[in-house]
Amino acid sequence: MIERYSNPEISRIWTLENKYRIWLWIELEVCEAWYRRGLIPEEDIDQIRKKANFDVKRIAEIEEEVQHDVIAFLTNVKEHVGKAGRWIHYGLTSSDVGDTALSIQLVQSADIILRRIDSVLEILKKRALEFKDLIMIGRTHGIHGEPITLGLKFAHFYAEMLRNKERLIEAKRQIAVGKLSGAVGTFSNLNPDLEEEVCERLGLKPEKIATQVISRDRHAFFISVLGIIAGTLERMAQEIRLLQKTEGREIEEPFAEGQKGSSAMPHKRNPVISERICGLARVIQSNVMTALRNMPLWHERDISHSSAERVILPDSTIALDYILDKMCYILNNLHVYPENIQRVLNATRGLIFSQKVLLALVQKGLEREESYKIVQGLAMEVWNDPNLHFKEEILRRDIFRKYLTEKEVEEIFDLKAFLKNVDAIYKRLELL
Repeated sequence: MIERYSNPEISRIWTLENKYRIWLWIELEVCEAWYRRGLIPEEDIDQIRKKANFDVKRIAEIEEEVQHDVIAFLTNVKEHVGKAGRWIHYGLTSSDVGDTALSIQLVQSADIILRRIDSVLEILKKRALEFKDLIMIGRTHGIHGEPITLGLKFAHFYAEMLRNKERLIEAKRQIAVGKLSGAVGTFSNLNPDLEEEVCERLGLKPEKIATQVISRDRHAFFISVLGIIAGTLERMAQEIRLLQKTEGREIEEPFAEGQKGSSAMPHKRNPVISERICGLARVIQSNVMTALRNMPLWHERDISHSSAERVILPDSTIALDYILDKMCYILNNLHVYPENIQRVLNATRGLIFSQKVLLALVQKGLEREESYKIVQGLAMEVWNDPNLHFKEEILRRDIFRKYLTEKEVEEIFDLKAFLKNVDAIYKRLELL
């Protein structure tokens, strides 16, 4: 009985051992299909079942001479099987085996990455709920805007990662195809029903139409999704890096006991894991362009894509799995400093309430343009004078006292007013 080969470690998916094991699985399934159709005699299929195997080192030796990896593999398998090995690869071309195996490797990789994504989602959900009400400053252009909560940041990442999961599930579906249609895809030496039968046993759908290869739009889409997921992780890591800056230090990635941040400055606590995530995300995204360039092959195929894929597909899947794991570590062990968050929130001395003051004056009957001019004028004074506080100046200046009571000003400067609809956002995300 032929059992599906799998391995939980993503790096081992891309070893020669795993690749050749999948190649052998495909070849044996095709032999079984030919046997069921009466082509291969029973004594030969028995020999194939019992003796079919390979040796990675021996394949490398043969490939040195023949300069063709599939021929080297088949030669070595026949060395194990003997005369009955003449039926192995009957009616097939190299890409039938190589491309179908590559689809299986990508499906195996996607399964592992999806489990990693589930782990990240679980932690993001936990953090989003844990810090739902921890008020902090929101920024646009890097400048203080209005208050949000730390939980909302995690909720943003949670929603984006949910979309990434959906994207990868679709990319996995699109790449889970096999191709056993011969030299230029015309089934000249086998029939579509054999392809359908074998693909089903491999856990794949048959490619509806192929050249000598499975069209590379499927691979380009797959790796593009990996690039998007990497972009989400870089966005998260960059946010941590920004919030860890010394002058704020609102949150901080874990810094292990015995860890050192600088060869020269013993005080340093650098966000090196977050920086590593950002760097590897860029590597993955740069590989997307190569995958796109692999789409336009000459006529029914050339192999300009092959050498590139041997680099970009293992590198991208392994790197993404790695940075997903590192993000899990960061999120699980993240340091949060509420006192620093509060200090930073108050850094502009009340200016973050400027829109609420603007709208309150509009409600009192002022034209928006006039209200904006009045509020901005005072805001610029507060920006320029560290001894001024926005709320205190509003309470003492006649232009504001003319329209706003002290009670109304107190209500305007209530932080909770900014966040009255946070629960509604969480319910949309099904976090509550």
